[in-house]
Amino acid sequence: MSIHARPRLARGSARIFRLSACALAAAATLSACGSSDDTASTETAQVVYKNGDILTVDKNDSVAQAVGVRDGKVIVVGTEEEVNAYVGSSTEVIDLAGKTMVPGFYDAHSHFTMAGNNAKFEVNLNSPPISTVESIADIVELLKKKKSEVGETAWITGFGYDDTLLPEHRHPTRQELDEVSTTQPILISHVSGHMAVANSFALNMAGITASTPNPDGGEIGHGPDGEPNGFLTETAVSLIKGKPALSAEQIQAGIKAASEMYASQGVTTANDGGSGAPGITALETAANSGDLGIRVVAWPFGQFSKEAADKLELTSGKVKVGGIKQIYDGSIQGYTGYLSEPYYTPYHGDASYRGFSRISKESLDASVMEAHKAGYQLFIHANGDAAIDDVLDAYSKAQAASPRSDTRHVLIHAQMAREDQLDEMKRLNAIPSFFQLHTYYWGDRHRDIFIGPDRASRISPAQSAQSRGLTYTLHADTPIVPMEPILMLWSAVNRISTSGAVIGFDQTISVKDALRAITYSAAYQNFEEAERGSIEIGKYADFAILSANPLDVAPENIRTIQVMETIVEGETVFKKPSGS
Repeated sequence: MSIHARPRLARGSARIFRLSACALAAAATLSACGSSDDTASTETAQVVYKNGDILTVDKNDSVAQAVGVRDGKVIVVGTEEEVNAYVGSSTEVIDLAGKTMVPGFYDAHSHFTMAGNNAKFEVNLNSPPISTVESIADIVELLKKKKSEVGETAWITGFGYDDTLLPEHRHPTRQELDEVSTTQPILISHVSGHMAVANSFALNMAGITASTPNPDGGEIGHGPDGEPNGFLTETAVSLIKGKPALSAEQIQAGIKAASEMYASQGVTTANDGGSGAPGITALETAANSGDLGIRVVAWPFGQFSKEAADKLELTSGKVKVGGIKQIYDGSIQGYTGYLSEPYYTPYHGDASYRGFSRISKESLDASVMEAHKAGYQLFIHANGDAAIDDVLDAYSKAQAASPRSDTRHVLIHAQMAREDQLDEMKRLNAIPSFFQLHTYYWGDRHRDIFIGPDRASRISPAQSAQSRGLTYTLHADTPIVPMEPILMLWSAVNRISTSGAVIGFDQTISVKDALRAITYSAAYQNFEEAERGSIEIGKYADFAILSANPLDVAPENIRTIQVMETIVEGETVFKKPSGS
């Protein structure tokens, strides 16, 4: 087998191996390396891709020149000469023309259905660089525009406003939303997804008054006069009732929009992080109708939802029920993440404030123990390090009481993970899934407002995980931020914020390690590493074709790489129009 060294442009060294198709085919019990005349017809490739760099993300990070596909799976990977042995008279040979093929990106965590629904039916209230909102007045004007479309009585909802990017440096109030309408309910959600603002009509519908107590795990905001100001955090948001459910047709339109959105970014497997049986059934309907072009792994909320979802008959092959999703704390940028030390800038002047958990530690322990003993995998949202402490303790207690050999329990976000906590994750075989794009979208404000420069430099500590040999993944948490795996890759390698500052250079990782985190490791996280996540014989032909090789471009230019084509089981589900 020939071995070729490739230059590294970021942290870490890499030895890139050129694949021998003969060795791989032999390992897969295929008779490779003969002429096409010697190759049995069942081994002839239906499609061959050649003349490009193929980053396989196998255990050696091998690079190949060509790959052959039959019946939606990879049957050969290697040099062009070796793969030519699988070319028959009916084989379609596709010239990559120097472009780069990688495994299809595997979404380690997002909210797939919500992303589609938001894109189709919510008012986009994001500030730059995501969208255009630059003031509370802009929010009001966008909501008024929506009112002109839906009328005087329909619900108006929006998503994505960020108080820290507004010149007012505060959340909108119910009075400002009342400028839009006092005859219909309005509810707008913060970009974190962990808080919202309601107008007076919506508050009155919910029966929220000055005397309404805060629910467990949430807060009702009040103005100087003691009256509700419309601001709601965490569980308090669920007090707002009456929003009509989307119709079946609207749900299918949202799923189709999400599928197209994700496919355009090279994603071949998506995650619906927080589902129920009805939502999973809708995904299956979309798969059977052709509206869902990629795969989705759904994580039901709670054990009851998991048990109901497991009873569904999912025959499309595109929808799978994964482990159980839980939420323990909130968002650092919303002051609801649960920290072991106080926030850098005191919340409402309280210098001791550390955030909070949404449920009690006792409830967490009980739910984890029950699910673990039942054999389920757990995905628990934990941003702050105090929350991570509690989740790791719950995992440890469950494992001690009922030992299991391969749990792969996950900590979603794990944003503030300390070194000792990473050691405990390693001991427990737990997987941190880092919301890597925090460093880009919120890095400056984490440093200056929420947690200070020292803690900010360690958010999403991928290099610390890498140095321990700890399996970790990277995710975008879409629709919190757009689904852009290439930007995720760039961010992990550079850790550059929107202002151009580097947020913790010591936690940058190499391109090959970042690519693994959004392909193979993400598949491993969901027990799918034998089928997906790398380009190897016997695995599904899930590919993304890129305009350039991320190993060869300057690290700061990785974000300019474009997804040219996305392929699921050998079928193209997205292709960039020529000339665009």
